[in-house]
Amino acid sequence: MPVPFADLQLQYQTIKSEIDGAIASVIRDNAFIRGSYVDAFEREFAAAVDVKHCVSCANGTDALYLAMAALKVKPGDEVITTAHSWISTSAMITHAGATVVFCDTDGSTFTINPAAIEAAITPRTVGIIPVHLYGQPADMDAIMTISSKYKLWVIEDCAQAHLARYKGQQVGTFGAAATYSFYPGKNLGAMGDAGAVVTNDAALAEHMTMLARHGGLVKHQHHIEGINSRLDGMQAAILSAKLPHLAQWTKARQDAAKAYDAGLNQVEDVIVPQVAPDRAHVYHLYTIKHPRRDALAAHLNANGVQTAINYPTALPFLAAYARLGHCPEQFPNAFGDQGQILSLPMFAEITPDQQRMVIDLVCQFD
Repeated sequence: MPVPFADLQLQYQTIKSEIDGAIASVIRDNAFIRGSYVDAFEREFAAAVDVKHCVSCANGTDALYLAMAALKVKPGDEVITTAHSWISTSAMITHAGATVVFCDTDGSTFTINPAAIEAAITPRTVGIIPVHLYGQPADMDAIMTISSKYKLWVIEDCAQAHLARYKGQQVGTFGAAATYSFYPGKNLGAMGDAGAVVTNDAALAEHMTMLARHGGLVKHQHHIEGINSRLDGMQAAILSAKLPHLAQWTKARQDAAKAYDAGLNQVEDVIVPQVAPDRAHVYHLYTIKHPRRDALAAHLNANGVQTAINYPTALPFLAAYARLGHCPEQFPNAFGDQGQILSLPMFAEITPDQQRMVIDLVCQFD
């Protein structure tokens, strides 16, 4: 049987009655925009990720914008982020009014290199956005030391890292704020777009809430100019139904990663994900490196195994950033990785037989 990259239908079938009941409740109560289901999810998710405040919004991209706008990013400011991420991370820096400054990754974990952060700081730098890419935490001790030294804010991009931990502490609890995506394929995914910003700062949470709701906390009372970025009640109810299963799903992903590691660790030319000490990887993606990535992907796809490349072009080399004039020598790790990375099927319900098929096909590749 083919091995899908992810199987959202199978996840739905495992908790069908809970999802169907949540949807029916929202329809019954006509609670389509904000309301009790959104309020409940905000409380539940804040508790799940060990923070005081959760501000829900339409998607993870908006979450990044809301956080920076609330921190009063302005034209002329510079914000540092990683060269290896989805474009939302960097594009929202620009949309918030600042200039994006890219840093290379560390060469093993795909996360931002703290030494490169410090080298990129100028008098115009106001903040840092580390990305816990693929589900592995960035080096938060080093990043927070740098932020404290230079008086910079930190927004953690946790879009792929629900429940990940660094030295036992939840990601998303280190910086001024953290952003989450609940895109359907995420470890905690809605059945549509959804996102959130979390923080322990009550004033910041209130400001982000106003920004997301047309600039006010009460309808028709607009204290600032905001945007319309609301989590709808249907998605909130679905997320609340899924949230109690997240810890179990996370453990299943981690167990699946161990099975992949055991089967692929000794395969020539394959580099399995390298997990740094004291970091709990939650494997939103299981991404290997291979010098003949495209040929390996074609081999797997031809034999019924779906794969993906996350991401085929490092951010500094996208056409969107041609204006910055970057060259490969500035980002050797991110540039080198973009031609070698390959994400294998990874989802909580993946079976040992499916994983064995993937492993056997990788072993057969020559």
